[in-house]
Amino acid sequence: MSSRCPSLPFLLAFQLLMPAKAEPLDFNLDVRPLLSDRCFKCHGFDENARKAGLRLDNAEGAFAERKSGQAIIPGNPEESLIWQRIISTDPDEVMPPPNSHLKLNDEEKQLIHQWIVEGAEYKEHWALIAPQRPEVPEPPDATVHNPIDAFVAQRLLRDGLKQSPAAEKATLIRRLSLDLRGLPPTPEEVTAFLNDRTPDSYEKLVDRFLADPSYGERMAWPWLNAARYADSNGYQGDGERTMWPWRDWVVDAFNRNVAWDD
Repeated sequence: MSSRCPSLPFLLAFQLLMPAKAEPLDFNLDVRPLLSDRCFKCHGFDENARKAGLRLDNAEGAFAERKSGQAIIPGNPEESLIWQRIISTDPDEVMPPPNSHLKLNDEEKQLIHQWIVEGAEYKEHWALIAPQRPEVPEPPDATVHNPIDAFVAQRLLRDGLKQSPAAEKATLIRRLSLDLRGLPPTPEEVTAFLNDRTPDSYEKLVDRFLADPSYGERMAWPWLNAARYADSNGYQGDGERTMWPWRDWVVDAFNRNVAWDD
């Protein structure tokens, strides 16, 4: 890898274009997906596909001393070879290479730059980290009905966005019915909900839809699709498959609220 440094004007222009970010980057949330999509194919764990003997999927490979220099120097993007390659205008030097069709846009470049400035922290893949219950945030000037609302509102605040205004009741019942039952509400259901002026009318509607047999059918769709469920084999003679008992079991399990570990 070349150790050529980019021009100072380019760096200054890039710095000026970088908006300030309220919170430090999270490697697994912000950085790993980008590196995985653009870099790991040639610089990942697959030794047979690895180019230039460089690994970027772990800190040991990224921080290793190399003849051409260190790929990533925590806190110093300008001296990091990966950054020099990213902003290079030489088609033979720039990374990802043009023929990969994986070009980084300005926002993605900014993200990598900021990550290196912050110390280029690597973390284990999230699937290998024991989950911890986070503290529920208290975002200011937010409408919060439950902990999920608090986390959503906090992320919106981080990204400079605001909560949408509360939907009208006719919109709420339609959304809820499609989400939980996969069907639009009946005119009678809409009328009953609009006429229900009690403070917990929405909560009662949620409970009623969760108790509807259609709820289990709606929730079973992704599971059946993932398992490629079909009542026939769909090929040539299209012979019958007696898979319906499993289908009914999945639907019934949702309607009975069977626990994941049962």
